[in-house]
Amino acid sequence: MQHQKILVLDFGGQYNQLIARRVRDLGVYCELKPSEMTAAEIRAFGPIGIIFTGGPNSVYAENAPDVDKGVFELGIPILGICYGCQLIAYKRGGSVVRAAASEYGKKELILCGEDALLGGVPQRSVCWMSHTDRVEELPAGCKVLASTESCPVAVYGDDGRKLYGVQFHPEVAHSEYGDRVLKNFLYAVCGAKGDWSMQNVVQEQVARLREKIGGKKVLCALSGGVDSAVAATLVHRAVGKQLVCVFVDHGLHRKGETEEVMRVFGEELGMDLVKADAGPLFLTALKGVTDPEQKRKIIGKLFIEVFEKEAKKIGAVDFLVQGTIYPDVIESGKGKSAVIKSHHNVGGLPDVIDFKEIVEPLRDLFKDEVRKLGTELGLSDSIVWRQPCPGPALAIRIMGEVTEEKLETLRDADAIFREEIFKAGLEKEIWQYFAVITDSKTVGVQGDFRTYENVIALRAVTSADAMTADWARIPYEVLERVSNRITGEVKHANRVVYDITSKPPATIEWE
Repeated sequence: MQHQKILVLDFGGQYNQLIARRVRDLGVYCELKPSEMTAAEIRAFGPIGIIFTGGPNSVYAENAPDVDKGVFELGIPILGICYGCQLIAYKRGGSVVRAAASEYGKKELILCGEDALLGGVPQRSVCWMSHTDRVEELPAGCKVLASTESCPVAVYGDDGRKLYGVQFHPEVAHSEYGDRVLKNFLYAVCGAKGDWSMQNVVQEQVARLREKIGGKKVLCALSGGVDSAVAATLVHRAVGKQLVCVFVDHGLHRKGETEEVMRVFGEELGMDLVKADAGPLFLTALKGVTDPEQKRKIIGKLFIEVFEKEAKKIGAVDFLVQGTIYPDVIESGKGKSAVIKSHHNVGGLPDVIDFKEIVEPLRDLFKDEVRKLGTELGLSDSIVWRQPCPGPALAIRIMGEVTEEKLETLRDADAIFREEIFKAGLEKEIWQYFAVITDSKTVGVQGDFRTYENVIALRAVTSADAMTADWARIPYEVLERVSNRITGEVKHANRVVYDITSKPPATIEWE
C-alpha cells in the first residue's frame, strides 16, 4: 500500500522530530528531510503537503538555511513554523524584522478571522512562542489570521495558494490548540485520508519481510530492549523458525530481565533463542576498571567476541536483523540535525558475522511508534514499556569498579524504584527512571548499629526526544516509599539521594 506522505523540511530547530511525530500521531505518514532538497527531488518524493520547521537562524544571516524557490511553484500546500514561517514570507516578497521584544513561552493567540487552518480554534487561546525575528510585511495574497500582544503576524495564510505560516510552535503540548492547527493543515488543506496506523504497519512489514527473506535464514542479536524485541517479534511473525536469536547474558542486566527474555521470547513466543552465559567472563574483564569509557570498550569488545562464537555455531546466515529506528537514521546524518552521534545498533557485529544483508524493519519508526507496534504485535507492557538501558547496562550505573556485590545492591535498589513508579501509575509519564550506585559511602544508623554503606542515587527525567530533559517531579510520598524500602530492604545501602539536574548541563545517564 502506498501511503499519502507529508514532507517535513528540516531547518535545524530543536522540535523538528516532534513535528514529524505529531503528524504521524494524527494518522498521516511523514518523513523528515534536509532543507537542501531540490524542487525536483520534492516532486519525486510526492508529498501531499510540506512543513517547513523552525530553526535558530535569522533569514538574513550569512549561510542561513534556505529552500529551493521552485518549491513554491509545485502547487503543494506548505505550512511554515517559526523560522519556516519567516522564510516563506521572505522568499515570497514579504519582510522579516528583529522584534522590539522577543517572545518566549506561553502567549495569548488572538484570531483575526475564520480560515481553513484555524477552524475549530477559539477566538483566544494559549500558544507557545520562541522567537526574536518576526514577519513585518506579508507576501502578496496573504492575510493576517492571528496575532499576539507583541507579534502582529502570529499566523498568516493564502487559501488560494494553500500557503501558511505560524510563528508559534503548534507541535509542543504548551500550544493549547496546536494539534488542531496541524490536523487542519493535514486534512482540511492537504486532503489527507489518515491511512497511517500500526495495524497497517504490521501487515505491510510482514508482507515485505516475507517477500525479501523468502526461505532464507535470519540472525538477530536480541538484547531484550524495546527496539530489538519488537524487531525480532516482527521478523518472527513473518518467517517463524527461519529466525535465530542470540541473547548474550553478560551478567550486567537488571533484576529479572534475563529470566523474562528467555520466558517471553523462548517459551511464550516460541522463537529459536540461544542464550550465551558469559557473566563471569565480563566480571573478570571489568575487575579493577573504573573509567566509564574503558568499561564501554571492554564490554563492547567482549560482547562481539561472545556473539561471534555463538554465531559460528549457527553458521552462515543470509540476513542480520538490526533494531535501527528513525531517530537513529536522522542522528547519523540523514537530516539537518546531523551529526549528533553515529549509531550502529549491534556495536560492530556486521564486521564479524557472515551474512549478506541487514534487515531493519523499524528504521521508519519513532520510539513511541515502536512501542505501539509492540503492543499491536501482542507484546506485554513489561516488554513494550521497559525502561531504556544503555548497552553496557548496569556497569555504567555503578560508579567505580563493577563487583558482584555492587551489582546485587544496584539490582535490588533499581527494582524497588521501578516497582514503586509503576504502583504510582507514573511509568508512562516519566521518560526514563533508574537507580545509580555512587562511589561514595556514608555513615548511617540501621537497627541501632552504625553502618558505613553505599549512597544510592535515583534519576528520573521527562523528555520528548532525549535531546533535552528535565528532572521529573515525582511526588514526595513516592520518593519516601522508595527511600524507606531501599534503606530497609537492600543490603549495603544506607542513604538515598534524588538527582534534580536537567539535561543540559547534565546527561541523562551518570556515565
